[in-house]
Amino acid sequence: MSRNPSRWWALALIALAQFMVIMDTSIIGVALPQIREDLGFTPSNLSWVFNAYVVAFGGLLLLGGRLSDLYGARRIFTTGWAILLAGSAAAGLAGTVETELAARAVQGAGSALIAPSALTLLMMLFGNRPAELTKALALYGAAAPAGGTAGVFLGGVITEYVSWPWVFYLNIPIAVLALIATPALMPAGGNRPGSLDLAGALTVTGGLAAAVYAIVLAPQIGWNTAQTWLTLAGAAVLLAAFVVLQARRREPLMRLGIFASRNLSAANLAQLLLGAAWIPMWFYLNLYLQQVLGFSAFPSGAALLPMTVLIMVGMIVLAPRIIARYGTKTTLVTGLAVLAAGLGWLALIRPTGSYLTDVLPASLVAALGMALAFIPSLGTALSSARPEEGGLASGIVNTSYQIGSALGLAAMTALAAAHGADTLGDPAALTNGYSAALFGAAGIAAAAAVLAAITLTSRDTASAAQPDNAPATP
Repeated sequence: MSRNPSRWWALALIALAQFMVIMDTSIIGVALPQIREDLGFTPSNLSWVFNAYVVAFGGLLLLGGRLSDLYGARRIFTTGWAILLAGSAAAGLAGTVETELAARAVQGAGSALIAPSALTLLMMLFGNRPAELTKALALYGAAAPAGGTAGVFLGGVITEYVSWPWVFYLNIPIAVLALIATPALMPAGGNRPGSLDLAGALTVTGGLAAAVYAIVLAPQIGWNTAQTWLTLAGAAVLLAAFVVLQARRREPLMRLGIFASRNLSAANLAQLLLGAAWIPMWFYLNLYLQQVLGFSAFPSGAALLPMTVLIMVGMIVLAPRIIARYGTKTTLVTGLAVLAAGLGWLALIRPTGSYLTDVLPASLVAALGMALAFIPSLGTALSSARPEEGGLASGIVNTSYQIGSALGLAAMTALAAAHGADTLGDPAALTNGYSAALFGAAGIAAAAAVLAAITLTSRDTASAAQPDNAPATP
């Protein structure tokens, strides 16, 4: 690969894509009450302003990765930004509940094209430069917590001083910038021979969407309801059909043999469990700050800044150095163990606690663990695939994290509710429920550390990315 002098500017655009994808999940939180009042949402369907985005995003990621491999990552990256722009404009202009939810789903579809193609472009730019790849992945990974925190701040500022549609309109100038800059900065990458496998795309997208739909709906209607189990059964049937189709097709959407790489499978499992532990922590820490300690939206966002800054510094500065010295496996296992310790410490929150005592030190420990675990698991998942399957590997690892996030949040929501988290106005009961969820998240992180220690090999993941007849990248 020829040297690309603009690759760091290209990386900035790739990080911006990750920033926006994550920000779009958090920016609407403060705006939800006004959206409900203006559009006529009910308390039961208001959460779908968030869920419609997550369902479309999680369900279409594998398809986005395959399209990136077939038609070129740059082309799919550009298409994703165009779709996100259209969905954002429609969401801001929406005048009915149905239009708003449809527009949010379009935003999720755009993000499902952006996310895997962005990672593919990153690997195209830095995959042959091991010394730079870890740093590039660190900058990419650090954009996620920055986007989540920025979403909380910007959502509050826009809702209070402008109006709620601007939480969606904010995407438009950024999407226009990305559409202008992409042709100049990103490597082209041409079409590759192959078929799209529409049957596989429909079954996996429908199966994942149904699974995510059931997971996010179950805490509202109950895990034992017929609707929940029928939806989960439908998801299982579709996903089973997808596996059968992939085993029989000559050019499948997802080559099942990709999971023969032990490190790829182990890294995706780590990403799934990382999302299942981290997202419930972020969710319930916000609730504890606001509903127990009495923080408003802005102080609550500010309280998360130290944790966000540490994650970014840890991913960019600390994780690459530790990986270089101790290796990927040791760094990942250590990061997950530190995350479990931080979450367990956070679970000791008290109804009469304070931010400086109960939240800040424990949240910093958890943030350090996240910084150490995210980069090696993401890098291993990407570098353990064949170069021509970079888009597929990107789609799989994104899907793993998103599905893990939905599963973990749904499970911890049920656990928190069983221990009093739905008793509004009672700080002791709320704290008990939030503590249970945080203990549960700590258990997930601890299990992830054990599984990573057992399943991940110490073999250089760069070697795993090479064909059998090619020399390993030094």
